[in-house]
Amino acid sequence: MVQLKNPDLIRSTPFVNGEWITSKSTKTFKVFDPATEELIIELPDQTREEIEYAIETCHIAYEKFKHTSPYERAKWLRNLYNLIIENVDDLAKIITWENGKCLTDAIGEIKYAASYFEWFAEEAKRIYGHTIQPQNQNNKVITYKQPIGVVGLLCPFNFPSAMGARKLAPAFAAGCTTILKPDFQTPLSSLALAYLAHEAGFPPGTFNVVLVSQASTPEMGLLFCESKIIKKISFTGSTPVGKLLMKQSSSTLKKLSMELGGNAPVIIFDDAKLDWAVEQAIASKFRSLGQTCVCANRIYVQAGVYEKFNQKFIEKVKHFKIGNGFEPGVTHACLINDRAILKVEDHFKDAVSKGAKVLIAGGKLPALGKNFYAPSVICDVTNDMKVVNEETFGPLGAIIKFETKEQVLHWCNDTPFGLASYVFSENLNNIWYMSEYLESGMVAVNTGIFTDAAMPFGGVKESGFGREGSMYGIDDYTVVKSITLGNIYHHA
Repeated sequence: MVQLKNPDLIRSTPFVNGEWITSKSTKTFKVFDPATEELIIELPDQTREEIEYAIETCHIAYEKFKHTSPYERAKWLRNLYNLIIENVDDLAKIITWENGKCLTDAIGEIKYAASYFEWFAEEAKRIYGHTIQPQNQNNKVITYKQPIGVVGLLCPFNFPSAMGARKLAPAFAAGCTTILKPDFQTPLSSLALAYLAHEAGFPPGTFNVVLVSQASTPEMGLLFCESKIIKKISFTGSTPVGKLLMKQSSSTLKKLSMELGGNAPVIIFDDAKLDWAVEQAIASKFRSLGQTCVCANRIYVQAGVYEKFNQKFIEKVKHFKIGNGFEPGVTHACLINDRAILKVEDHFKDAVSKGAKVLIAGGKLPALGKNFYAPSVICDVTNDMKVVNEETFGPLGAIIKFETKEQVLHWCNDTPFGLASYVFSENLNNIWYMSEYLESGMVAVNTGIFTDAAMPFGGVKESGFGREGSMYGIDDYTVVKSITLGNIYHHA
């Protein structure tokens, strides 16, 4: 059992309508520590009827919450930000416990999650409309933005606090009420966030957390999609699941936000500051051991610095310290489960069988546990390999040589995905050319870590649609209403 300063943050029941409810379900599911494989907690696998009740109470709460002042919502958001920062160490321990990532990374995630509540506490007061002059000079058109209604949030395991925060904060700011279903592997972070939201003053029913097992997730996803009460779904996860949710939501034509899979290229030109490019490429590739949707999946290096980059890259990787995320000095911890390891191994074997050169073999670390895996690095990767065409989502660094910017641009865009791209160059022409023509929702120039509450986060093509964070993030939780005013003086 992880020791917390505030043990009330560990919750074992769903949170609905401002209460920690006792589920009537006879089924349960278990949450395990991926590092030690020890049981953390056993939680109720809620019934369909219980989920439907949660949705209904969320709607009842919305009928009141939509009329609250944006200044009041801003106050609650600021309160929640303060409470998260006050409990940062405990919340980080919960992430490391259920997700497995290093404690330092978990602390960074909590601060990042908190920043969204701070940002949207300020944006809540800045939901603007317009005045428009139509063709008929006797009329005026005004627009304003209204909250869309009840919002269903479907969140992944890799950032169990930050992904919820990125969705909850703008929803609350807009005046929406929410029902969140966390990943079955990492539910404790969402329950802790619900506890703090209640402490921050959010009215009952505005933030609900429901719990279901892996087996029950497809049924609950369908329930969210087909619900006539839920007016919007925000989903972060794989592209195939995103496509399925879109199909299932067609019967209600609800608004969707999809933050889906990626296949991020890193492009390093001959003129880049090489040591910095190596450091940042590693930060991007091996953050959370590659279990991020924006992590480097393909590392393209121009021919003039290809060999030098490879050598510097592997020297850095060799100095990783892999171990339990709670241990001091550990730089990289474990993967979430053994299925993640199987995909890394499949991509590694496929590439080697097709001619890739092994720079670091990596592989399983059974002495540490079944979910520990030392990073692998390969070079001379070609376009016919799985690692180029699929998202690995794990610790496999794949390095590819390129000659010209035109060639590498074609390779980068030759994918159905378009979430993030990275460019390293000191040449302004290279930077602007690649930034303009890369088919991705986000381009990071000379940095490997770029996410921030002030930045619009989202992709294009099969990486999804909608934006989280920034001035645009609240738009996905509102609808524009147009009102035409006849000239009352004309009719007097």
